[in-house]
Amino acid sequence: MTEATSATPAPDALAGVLADAPFVRLVATDDGDALAAAGLLARALRATGTPFQARVDPDPVPADVDDGVAVAVGVDRGPHAIPGTGRPASTAAFAVARALGAEPDPVVALAGVVAAGSIPGADGSGDALDAAERADSVERRPGVALPVSGGDDAEAAPSRAEALAASTLASTRYSGDPEAARDALAPLGLPADPDSDDHRRLASLVAVDAVDGDDASERAASAVERALRPYATDGPFETVGGYADVLDALAREAPGTGVALALASDPDASLRTAALDAWRRHGLAAHRALDAATVGRYDGCVVARVDASEAVLPTVARLVRDFRSPEPVAVALDESAGRLVAAATGGGRAAGDAAAGPVGLGDACRTAAGEVGGDGWGTPMRGHVSVDDGDITAALAALREAI
Repeated sequence: MTEATSATPAPDALAGVLADAPFVRLVATDDGDALAAAGLLARALRATGTPFQARVDPDPVPADVDDGVAVAVGVDRGPHAIPGTGRPASTAAFAVARALGAEPDPVVALAGVVAAGSIPGADGSGDALDAAERADSVERRPGVALPVSGGDDAEAAPSRAEALAASTLASTRYSGDPEAARDALAPLGLPADPDSDDHRRLASLVAVDAVDGDDASERAASAVERALRPYATDGPFETVGGYADVLDALAREAPGTGVALALASDPDASLRTAALDAWRRHGLAAHRALDAATVGRYDGCVVARVDASEAVLPTVARLVRDFRSPEPVAVALDESAGRLVAAATGGGRAAGDAAAGPVGLGDACRTAAGEVGGDGWGTPMRGHVSVDDGDITAALAALREAI
């Protein structure tokens, strides 16, 4: 199915539709931006007493609702869609929630912005950043955007080394390997409660390591900026960027936990622990899959052949795009499972190619899948192909032709 071309409704117009709806069904794409956006809308609906249902789907199709409204989040599909192209879906959802008369959590909106590949204050998120700063909910500081402070001598899980190894906001020599991260941190002698100088030394380590590898691309230098000089928060996680990383992982690894987290204004300890466990598991698996990958460069794309779960493949594709690929498209391919995920540069600060336009990967993957009898779906910036009985390598060849 080709994505609809309907324009995103203005915040007041969509808020008016939602305010009059007896029931709202929210369905979000499997990424942190769409999950944050769905959470903002759901909280606003709850505040106004409107019944709703929220879920995550890799290929959202807004189903008909009897006497209700269906909203696709993260994809331009249906009359009430909030797409994630042009600007993050979370910034649009923040505006809609305000138009509904709610007081949306600006930290959640900013986490969605970072998950979309941008930075707080950019791509239409100025209102959310202003609101967060006025409420003293965020404060920019030196360091690295992790979800936990995680001093290794503190009773915290994960530790700082584990968090650094699991973070998907950077790709370094110790990503995916907590022991290697611990060895890299040891010379810094960071205390459990680091000061500004300690944070700066940690940031310098990560910044250098992200661009220092033989396989690092030129884009890595701009991609790693998203992980540096984070906004510390008073929310459930240590930084806005760390919050974003958790949401992005949960959207794929544990969507039920992700929806629960996005809906919770004050997550309890058990939910926070479940979220961090899923995030750590997902991040370590993605980095380890990339480390073991066979990477090849083609005209227009870089392909990483991996052995990874369906949930991890999109994260691997993004890591290749941001830190390994000199081409505009990166593909994570699992031949044994008959799956591939493609990620494109353009339209996001982390891509390091903000002037470039989207490649239209969702439609390209639909075209490629159709040629081999498989299923294809996605957005302009990310596409998926799944082939049960056909040849996924033929689908890859068709995708290369399509882009």
